[in-house]
Amino acid sequence: MSHKHPSEHDNWEAVIGLEIHVELNTKSKLFSEAPNHFGDEPNTNITEVCTGQPGALPVLNKEAVKKAVQFGCAIQAEVAKFSKFDRKSYFYPDSPRNFQITQYDQPIVIGGMVIAEVNGEEKSFAVNRVHLEDDAGMLKHFSQFAGVDYNRAGCPLIEIVSEPCIHTSQEAVAYAAAVKAILQYIDVSDCNMEEGSLRVDTNISVRLKGEKGLRNKIEIKNMNSFSFMEMAIKSEIHRQIEEYLAHPLTPPDKVIQQATYRWDPEKKETVLMRRKETADDYRYFPEPDLVPIILTDAYIEEIRQALPELPLERERRYVKDLELSRHQAFALTNDKSLADYFEEALKDCKNARSLSNWLLVEFAGRLKDTGKSILTVGIPPKLVASLVNLIDQGTITGRIAKSVADDMVANPGKDPEVIVADNPDYQPLNDLGEVERFVDEVISQNPQSVADFKSGRDKAFAFLVGQVMKLSRGKASPQLVNDLLKSRIEKIHH
Repeated sequence: MSHKHPSEHDNWEAVIGLEIHVELNTKSKLFSEAPNHFGDEPNTNITEVCTGQPGALPVLNKEAVKKAVQFGCAIQAEVAKFSKFDRKSYFYPDSPRNFQITQYDQPIVIGGMVIAEVNGEEKSFAVNRVHLEDDAGMLKHFSQFAGVDYNRAGCPLIEIVSEPCIHTSQEAVAYAAAVKAILQYIDVSDCNMEEGSLRVDTNISVRLKGEKGLRNKIEIKNMNSFSFMEMAIKSEIHRQIEEYLAHPLTPPDKVIQQATYRWDPEKKETVLMRRKETADDYRYFPEPDLVPIILTDAYIEEIRQALPELPLERERRYVKDLELSRHQAFALTNDKSLADYFEEALKDCKNARSLSNWLLVEFAGRLKDTGKSILTVGIPPKLVASLVNLIDQGTITGRIAKSVADDMVANPGKDPEVIVADNPDYQPLNDLGEVERFVDEVISQNPQSVADFKSGRDKAFAFLVGQVMKLSRGKASPQLVNDLLKSRIEKIHH
């Protein structure tokens, strides 16, 4: 494939819509009393409904409806007082009834809005609809044959369909992460992507900037990691633009035909699965075995009132009350357990900005390649608070703190106060005589900087402080250095 000059790509824009499928964490399945539980022996969590036995009738799970309504309220959507189920027919061995029960033209949630942070800016993304449906089973391919596990068949899902309002892979990840955070805060799903509780299909088309209509779209199915999704979107946008550039005279709908692809993480490219079906191919019709879902205003309002604090409210609170940057606040609140950890640590330390920096940058950086995070490595929140306090009290310098943090990762239960007490290299120099010697040496060796500072250049003072810190191998207490330098320089006459 010839890579055209990238500037040619600048005239194009991508139009992306996401369909996020989320398994609800109810005790039982959507239409049967079989357990909704991941990881059990194949075909143990099933009833005659799950396997589509003749005459088996579905019965709707009230808890699943409640969770769909909670999500609708959380994204400020319209919750429909009347919604119904439809049959979507397709023939595939993991779908025992040969149809899926879903909601076609009258879904339970209509519209809605998700706010996420992209490059430090808040951006609103419009949701088209959210509907309830049941999951299919899973095919397992062995060397000579295939098996099917129906444990997942009939598990309750909501499918969250965005408007085609996303234009970059970065926006897609920010939106999906914000949706995931909302789901976790209201506790409707564990969102475990490795186990398939949250799967994303992306629809991608490209068009020339300024073009009004939409061109044919490609669907990439079942991505279970945000980093794969980002790579897949980038690669697909590039592929489509290259196709259009290579066939400038062919009508666009002949160049890219609607199709379904999957992402191959090994090859790092999208692989064609099948040419696209249209809605007609699925022969949708109302599900005859289920009555419509009828909700009252009172029921919807009660759920709305009972919602917990949502990620966006928490983010706003961090910016307003704790004066965190918007980026810090989003990064913390996007992961509920991290924000809970942060608030636990805040009980023991007052410096919210420094604390969030230690969590998001310093500890995250140290743990990046270990497969662990600050939440799983075993460092209790109050010990991170204690580290921040040691710096704020001037007991240790910022430079020493970085070494103390290394030790904390190596000994997760050990209190930083003990780490500092045990290591003479971590004691800052508060010995007046020794620091005075360093100060005098720096003043005598840098007459120009002293003169610059006296004539009003503050930068020169910072340089002198830096030189003293260097002589003391970063151990002198910065406050002491500042005070001594100032008083020494004041005594020098022009």
